[in-house]
Amino acid sequence: MFDLNSLLRDNIKRLTPYSSARDEFKGEASVFLDANENSFGSPLPVNYHRYPDPLQWKVKYRLAEIKGVPPQNIFLGNGSDEAIDILYRAFCRPGIDNVILCPPTYGMYEVSANINDITIRKASLTEDFQLDLEAIESAIDENTKLIFICSPNNPTANAIDKEAIEMVLNNFDGIVVVDEAYINFSRHKSFIQELTEYPNLVILQTLSKAWGLAALRMGMAFASEDIINIFNKIKPPYNINQASQELALEALNNVEQVNGWIKETVAEREKLVEALVKLPIVEKVYPSDANFVLVKTTDARGIYNILTSQGIIVRDRSKVELCAGSLRITIGTPEENVTLLQALQNIAQ
Repeated sequence: MFDLNSLLRDNIKRLTPYSSARDEFKGEASVFLDANENSFGSPLPVNYHRYPDPLQWKVKYRLAEIKGVPPQNIFLGNGSDEAIDILYRAFCRPGIDNVILCPPTYGMYEVSANINDITIRKASLTEDFQLDLEAIESAIDENTKLIFICSPNNPTANAIDKEAIEMVLNNFDGIVVVDEAYINFSRHKSFIQELTEYPNLVILQTLSKAWGLAALRMGMAFASEDIINIFNKIKPPYNINQASQELALEALNNVEQVNGWIKETVAEREKLVEALVKLPIVEKVYPSDANFVLVKTTDARGIYNILTSQGIIVRDRSKVELCAGSLRITIGTPEENVTLLQALQNIAQ
């Protein structure tokens, strides 16, 4: 039986969060003398001398319209990395509790666990990059608080079977984190619509990928209102700056443009895969539900070095578990993809 209160660390239960000036007064006024800001303004074309909304409500209301989830179920972080870190700090006691990771997967789960002194238990994916449910079950003990599942997965690009994720959600009394950073490029639906079914579900998404806002560092977590309240209790008071909030809000009004880019990216992905599989230096292109492909080659490091010397940068994943000989290639513009293929064809000759 899932019991959120029993999972929460005692120090977090006792924590009195910092109360900022913008928490204590939320209305409109003509004279603000409460937050020790510079009353004269900013030495910029736009004034940024006032602290931002600590809970980013305008952005959340717009996201709520797009995602079909109440704004109270949304957390905004300085990248998804902030949400990952908060999960460890909220639920995992250093030196006592553990987390289950399913490699190969996004590396920040492990880095953040190590920073927070949380034991890592690994249940590696199967050869076809799906969850090994028996391995996950064997890894769970009374101190397992979190299970991270990346879907579509990074670096393998494939979506994880929905039924397998549901099996974990239904049989684990801790928190299951489904990282959907690449969901916009997938044929599979987001788990956001399942939030009301699973109180132990946390979904991570980002504006860095399909929305093209990587430089703004805007991550999202979707969960029950109780879990979101815990996030807000722990986060720094002004974790999303005013400029990022304004730019994100502006971007979120351009849904049609983003949807067009997604369709073009998926089309370019299919064209790139079709061309890659014909190259003699390519042994396999793994199925992709993301804006990148994992490509098994005859000489990953050698190919990587040649491409780099020509100013074409891909990611060498050959030392990652189950990814021997593989390069991870982001889907570029049509022109960038042509440049890449020409370079690879020259290498193959």
